[in-house]
Amino acid sequence: MGVGHDLGLQLRSWLEHEPAAMRQPRAVANRLVDALGANDQLKGAVRDLASQPLLQQALHSRGITQQSAIASLSNQLSHTYAPAVLQELLDLISAATSVRVQAETAPPSAEPPAATPSPATNRQQSQQRPTQPRTPATLQALKPTLKGIAPGLALSASGALVFSWCGGELDRSLFEAWGWSGGVVLALALGVLQALALGPCPHLPQRWCLLSEQADRPQQAWRWLSHNWIHSHRGEAGLNLLLLLVLLGASPLQLQDVVLRYCLTSLACLAPAVLCASHWGVQRRWSGASGAISAIIGLACGMSLLQWRELSFDCLGLVIPAWVLLLVYGTLQLAWQLPRSQAGDTSRPYQRLLSSSWIWGLQLGLLWALISRVQQLLA
Repeated sequence: MGVGHDLGLQLRSWLEHEPAAMRQPRAVANRLVDALGANDQLKGAVRDLASQPLLQQALHSRGITQQSAIASLSNQLSHTYAPAVLQELLDLISAATSVRVQAETAPPSAEPPAATPSPATNRQQSQQRPTQPRTPATLQALKPTLKGIAPGLALSASGALVFSWCGGELDRSLFEAWGWSGGVVLALALGVLQALALGPCPHLPQRWCLLSEQADRPQQAWRWLSHNWIHSHRGEAGLNLLLLLVLLGASPLQLQDVVLRYCLTSLACLAPAVLCASHWGVQRRWSGASGAISAIIGLACGMSLLQWRELSFDCLGLVIPAWVLLLVYGTLQLAWQLPRSQAGDTSRPYQRLLSSSWIWGLQLGLLWALISRVQQLLA
């Protein structure tokens, strides 16, 4: 491995620890040039590479968008630099993005034409050639992302069991004697963590939330476990804590069951949102309880429609219909999720919507309502 590979590894480390700084092309160029030291041969090429918008797109996107940016950048560089310099630049891109990049090969027309086989030979070859199942293009493009998020999925699922066990022990030793419900304790725990983020631990949301560029990196898998316990948006934090008290305050579930369902529901909403964001290259920051709250509201609204009766939630003597919560919460979430997260974002509104855990929580709740209604009819 040469200088380009070492620079790419260094750039990848900067991306993991300082993602915001690496969105500035000038900062990337200065750091790469400083890392080169006395190697003057590559300084001009590296500085030019860092100024390319395609490099930023390749570094901060995933899936098809990233592959397309890398291919375009590789093609552009191959027409600019000599083979030795080109190989170092491609090694840099490969190490920084974990995507193998190869130099452009000669066009097919440069090869001598092959002899045209006869129809009989074609039939014989087609009979001898084993048929292999074709993988859909979308699934093929998502395979690297699925491999990257597998550690986060496994850690989050196993962590849900640990959190559930801890909740059961706390409930038996403390909260049962006080008469607190599991939903109240969950809202209280989230409120304490949010208060710490507002006071002595202001960097807690940034360290615990999950960014789209971190989702498929095994080194950041622990964020899948922590993202749903903190909110990066203060307004959303206050609204979610209030809704948790409304939705789960009177729930008869024990703390163990509440924590297990909260963690697993959040995971079920996060996974498809991450895949959509990776596929379309949408920049997202996932944090908080929006997915789980939306799933409960969607379940209540779905059961209201399927049973043709109004389901409501009682809070401090106030009876709130499920459809009211759906309209209010849905309107606020649309206002938060639809705007572009940054100036260079070229994604479409439906892509940004499907990259949020809120919309997947709503779909999960409606699906569960349908399954529950079918079970009731069959019983």
